[in-house]
Amino acid sequence: MLINSILILILSNAVTSKREKSIFYSRLAIIILIISFLLGIETLYILCLEKGIGLYGGLFHITANTQIFHIFIYFISAVILQLTAFYPRKFFINYNIYGIISNYKIKEKKGEEFKLMEFPLIILFIIIGAVLLISSSDIVSIFISIELQSYGLYLLSTLYRNSELATTSGLTYFLLGGLSSCFILLGTSLLYANSGTTSLEHLYVITSISDIVQDNVNNSIFWYKPYYINFSLLIMSIGFLFKISAAPFHFWSPEVYDGIPTIVTTFVAIVAKISIFIFFLELVHYTSNSYFLSEFTWTNILLISSLLSLIIGTVVGLTQFRIKRLYAYSTISHIGFILLALSINNVESLQAFIFYLMQYSISNLNAFILLISIGYSLFYHTYSDIEYDKIKDINNSPIQLISQIKGYFYINPLIAISLALTIFSFIGVPPLIGFFAKQMVLSAALDNGYIFLTLVAILTSVIGAVYYLGIIKQVFFEKSNYKFKLISTKYFSNENYSDLFFSLSSSLSFTISILTLIITLFIFMPQEWLSMANILALLLFNS
Repeated sequence: MLINSILILILSNAVTSKREKSIFYSRLAIIILIISFLLGIETLYILCLEKGIGLYGGLFHITANTQIFHIFIYFISAVILQLTAFYPRKFFINYNIYGIISNYKIKEKKGEEFKLMEFPLIILFIIIGAVLLISSSDIVSIFISIELQSYGLYLLSTLYRNSELATTSGLTYFLLGGLSSCFILLGTSLLYANSGTTSLEHLYVITSISDIVQDNVNNSIFWYKPYYINFSLLIMSIGFLFKISAAPFHFWSPEVYDGIPTIVTTFVAIVAKISIFIFFLELVHYTSNSYFLSEFTWTNILLISSLLSLIIGTVVGLTQFRIKRLYAYSTISHIGFILLALSINNVESLQAFIFYLMQYSISNLNAFILLISIGYSLFYHTYSDIEYDKIKDINNSPIQLISQIKGYFYINPLIAISLALTIFSFIGVPPLIGFFAKQMVLSAALDNGYIFLTLVAILTSVIGAVYYLGIIKQVFFEKSNYKFKLISTKYFSNENYSDLFFSLSSSLSFTISILTLIITLFIFMPQEWLSMANILALLLFNS
């Protein structure tokens, strides 16, 4: 479906004008993702009756778990693409000519993001890589899928050619992403060298019977060393931890998030992580119960990374004054919770893992869309602070400093309240959806004896609330530095204005409203979400 649709997109060059082409591409890409979303739901019932379906000789497999997250990625990507599929803002000017007050509507059509025809095309290729990675069941398909996804992300990061910051950040992302791919390739090579197979299913069988090496009866396996697989998986996991920016491999993330345009950051920060975490889910589940000769297994690095992510993401985040860097360290902190749930590997923890990953993706998506919307709404404002005028690349990322949203509540109260609810969900304030996700992870950790990590997670959540509440303080309790910037059209001069009103487009308003309602009203509809997470965890253990 996706490949055929890409061909249609390329052929559509002949029927659209150059000015509207990028918007047309984004809208068509959304239609593609909606159709893929519906096809995924249509075939889901088949997978619930079966344990899974193998494809292409075992290179890929489709189960209920993989299909649910295919559908989730289609949904998230379609929401992100609507940022470039519709003009984001409208201005209504009341003007006075000859004593008659009339209304004049201006649509803003000069945004840089509406000149990039490649944006939706590259996103479709990234989605193909993400979907294939989730379903990978072979070492070869794993590496091809992660590289297909990564190359698209490198291109997406450097898509704004006139932005020096975006080019620099994209190059940093490319170089360190290449380094992480080396770790993945080394780990997969060692897996093949030791096990003699590229299939993950065969690898799972080998790790489950590794204790037979302790018996010297069978000399035909003298070449087999079970700790090789352990260390091979350890090296491969380092490469994947690089790509999801988990500590201590997080150092590229704040710079890349801050340098690339905010619309691109929205996609890079969410979709790339979902696919890797779901791939990790099955890899951890089927290898963490193996009989290795040593007590140390490769999944211990996930616990270490979880501990470091919780501490670094919280402590270093306290010193940030740039909002996308703050979002980056917030993501690192939440990755600590996700890795903690993943490492425990029982029904309760995997239920918490699935639920936390989905709710955080939705909350993070809403946070970035709100940041973009605030930038749109302040386009026709002037700053009384000269510091804002010196910000580089302000056209692609209008909001870069936390102080830029000072007093925003007095400009647009509804967007400010929506941002506050999303931030409170990050903190874990009840009854918002983030509270239940953290509670599930901490409960699973306590039940399995991870008392120290639970205490660290609780303390870092409390400390992290400081920089979150700092944003709330700036928005609601500080005075705004903004004033309306009078504009001149070819019909009316500045002196004719009596008032100017701003409104977001219907698509942005609808998206923000739905995502905020999901975050806020989860307590009234918890059963469906929790049941789905529980069923997926049970299916994994029964497969």
